[in-house]
Amino acid sequence: MSMLKCIVRYLLVAGALLAAFVSVCHADVVSPRLLLEVADIASPTMSPDGRNVAFRVERASVERNTYDTMWYVQGLDDALPVRVADGGVPLRDSAGGSLPPKVLWSPDNRWIYYSALVDGKIDVWRAAADGSGAEALTHDAADVRDFALGEGGRVLRYSVGATREEVRSAEQAEYDQGIHIDDTVPIGQDLYRSGYVGGRMATQRFSKVWFDRAPLLADVPDRWTEIDLATGARRALAGSGVPSVPSLVPGKADVDGDPWKSVREPHGGRVVWLTRIGDGRGQQQRPDVQLSALPRVHAIRAVRCVSAQCTGKAITEIQWRPGHDEVLFTVTDPDLGLAQSILRWNVGTGEVRVVVKTRGLVDGGRDPASSCGVSAEKLVCVTAEADRPPRLERIDLESGKRDVLFDPNAALASDMAKVAPTRLLRWEDKQGRWFTGQFYSARRGGDGPAPLFVTYYSCPGFIRGGVGDEWPLASLAQAGISALCINRRPGYTMDAVARYGEGLAAVESAIDLLSKEGEVDRARVGMGGLSYGSEVTMWTVTQSNLLAAASVTTPVLSPSYYLIGSMKGAAFFKGLRDMWGLGSPSETPERWKTLSPAFQLDRIRAPILFQHSEQEYMYALDYEIPLIREHRADLYVFPNEPHQKFQPKHKLAVYERNFDWFRFWLQGYEDPTPSKKVQYVRWRAMREHARQGRSSTP
Repeated sequence: MSMLKCIVRYLLVAGALLAAFVSVCHADVVSPRLLLEVADIASPTMSPDGRNVAFRVERASVERNTYDTMWYVQGLDDALPVRVADGGVPLRDSAGGSLPPKVLWSPDNRWIYYSALVDGKIDVWRAAADGSGAEALTHDAADVRDFALGEGGRVLRYSVGATREEVRSAEQAEYDQGIHIDDTVPIGQDLYRSGYVGGRMATQRFSKVWFDRAPLLADVPDRWTEIDLATGARRALAGSGVPSVPSLVPGKADVDGDPWKSVREPHGGRVVWLTRIGDGRGQQQRPDVQLSALPRVHAIRAVRCVSAQCTGKAITEIQWRPGHDEVLFTVTDPDLGLAQSILRWNVGTGEVRVVVKTRGLVDGGRDPASSCGVSAEKLVCVTAEADRPPRLERIDLESGKRDVLFDPNAALASDMAKVAPTRLLRWEDKQGRWFTGQFYSARRGGDGPAPLFVTYYSCPGFIRGGVGDEWPLASLAQAGISALCINRRPGYTMDAVARYGEGLAAVESAIDLLSKEGEVDRARVGMGGLSYGSEVTMWTVTQSNLLAAASVTTPVLSPSYYLIGSMKGAAFFKGLRDMWGLGSPSETPERWKTLSPAFQLDRIRAPILFQHSEQEYMYALDYEIPLIREHRADLYVFPNEPHQKFQPKHKLAVYERNFDWFRFWLQGYEDPTPSKKVQYVRWRAMREHARQGRSSTP
């Protein structure tokens, strides 16, 4: 496809605005870079009159190693989107994931209010819905944590913590005096300004949740300020002036189960709940979800949704339909590869009707728990499928009719449909457990079965590379390696051996299925994973002979992990007991020998590529260094990266090295690019060492 045709296709989709998203089209290949540079759409939010929707677009820039974000407002009557403001640097959680931006409309539909990180400061900004201008409003010495509109949109209330200067001073004081090591210090990464927080390198401390991290002085209480938007006058808020969201404990409304999610009706008093019910023995949480709501404003007892369409279903999101007695709820079906449907439940009559069914996500381009923008008559949703990148759709709540509003990824979608379509696989293992996964069939270079790459964990929406986006599945398939992204079964089994065994069974049974069908060569199978996917990959490496090569991005259990993590104290020890059944290596030696690769080096047959973040890599050195010294593994560490890498240059390097790694081990192919010569020298030495080891085995 020519560049001219590519541009024309974009312009036909959404007018000249989309020229900002045009890049060279590749009709014959979907490269790792194209997968990295997908435009993501977040936080579609309806205007009060239901005529317009605001949303943010985020896209990676490899050249500048950053992400571009833009706010748009678009009419629901097929108008073109209007770019109203830059969105600043995306804010991230401590694991590296992009946080959904908050946006509020003014009651008169003229403005959108949003927080943005611009020039190193997080402020609340206001942009005119017609695109005529945007301005920062808060100009505070501290970064904004939260905000709300009050008094009919006449005032802005926002909260902050410690000032930016106070945080920097605290960091410098530690640097000058020496950093005291206690249970809050994340040992295993640099101690001074070692992670990105609010767009800058900042000193981090462990928060209260497992290994989550927070900046210094994060525990400073919120201070709220109110701005009169007409006069600019400011006043500090205290006590009753601080915005609050009233809630109702579900048990007080006779709602059964463990509280999970609740949503209060905007401009009303009703509440809808999701609670977890059922027998949760042996699981991290109870297995089923109950949908309940207050049917009237002053009701004190909730009603339950008892329709078959909401009973025993994987309900993941809820919201009220404005001006109606209806709750909209989303079902993310594990039996259909996490495909989503949206239904509406009338809390007065109990009637449930389907609004829309999809074969992918309809509640968000990446996160199954995101929400659509909603008005009395329409939904505006980010939709995405395994081989269909995100786009914005308008959905009629009565008819379910779907129309595309905005599609910045139209060219890539067309190319994916031509050269890298997926199909949903559903299969069962020897124990009768069902699994699902998205399968990319390889382009064949001959008549024989193709190699296979597998990643395991979760595969919702548009798949770029499994959880963490590190394995370019579409690119592998085009290079002749079939690829399968496997969804883990619902729930989280607390027994680690059973949990990992289930993952191994999913992989083994998928290989059996595809090899019997003549699709893949079971002697040439590779596997990779991040986080839980890394754990299952390492378990598959040590407990089977299924794999010819592996790629792991997250450390797993080891004595080093125990030693470093033990500084966290009681919470860490409880987590080890609950999730792995482990005490210290001396307390539970047999359990450690069962679960940790550090005690199973002789069982590792497949070569392993480790690509870790700097924040975590030291946890794994006690089993990785012996493997490296014996030419059985290769290790790369990416500076200033958390659990999930996010810097575009790093992500592209990871994508491309994984691509090269599996082509080398599964196809015997070497990229002739001169800059890659050194990696192949190492990998050839690893291959030769493996051959010598096999020839010397009795």
